[in-house]
Amino acid sequence: MKFVQVIDFKTDQIDGMNQLMDKWMEQTKGRRSATHSVVGKDRSDSSHFVEIVDFPSHEEAMKNSRLPETGQIFQEMVALCDGAPSFTDLDVVRDEQLNSAAARRFFGEIAVDGNLDAIDELFAPDYRDHDISKDVDATIGSAEIRKDVTGWRGAFDFTFTINRQISEGDDVVTLWSWTGTHRGEFMGIAATGKRCTMTGTTVFRFGDGKIQEGWWHYDIMQIMRTLGVLR
Repeated sequence: MKFVQVIDFKTDQIDGMNQLMDKWMEQTKGRRSATHSVVGKDRSDSSHFVEIVDFPSHEEAMKNSRLPETGQIFQEMVALCDGAPSFTDLDVVRDEQLNSAAARRFFGEIAVDGNLDAIDELFAPDYRDHDISKDVDATIGSAEIRKDVTGWRGAFDFTFTINRQISEGDDVVTLWSWTGTHRGEFMGIAATGKRCTMTGTTVFRFGDGKIQEGWWHYDIMQIMRTLGVLR
């Protein structure tokens, strides 16, 4: 079971605390079991901070605490605090992967099911889209996503299969498989009725709760070969 430790502390020396955290990260590289850490500052008390550290399990967290560097850094951190830090140990019973879920909504609800109204809900108005099938480096605006989805849906009856998804920081990487039947004009090619397949990877960068930028890498050449354009 995933495990989270919440460390609550007060200090007027946050720069020194950050230096100690960076020092610990460097010293324990390749041996620590912590997978993610975030530090937040209380808006009503500038000396009050909370650090949230993720671990794969409570057992892995205990291994982390037994590292000699952990004990040494902890003593140095306490010296910078106003009083002793408090610790809350939590077994994670629900983990909301909001960005990952939003990315999945695009492939299922928008692309496959055709709910184009959800585009403005998920994408920033100044969204930047990078697509290997286009001549320009990037197209700007959520309207471009609407245009692309409309075009693909007009050309194919298709489905997406999410093979794997990785979320780190503001980025969500989705490895997908696509299967479609050619029902309408596509890049000047009249409908053939052929069944096409391809695989691809999409990276969405999130910010302020919306998708700010996207990168699309997919085997468009496989579709063109299936449609008889390429040999």
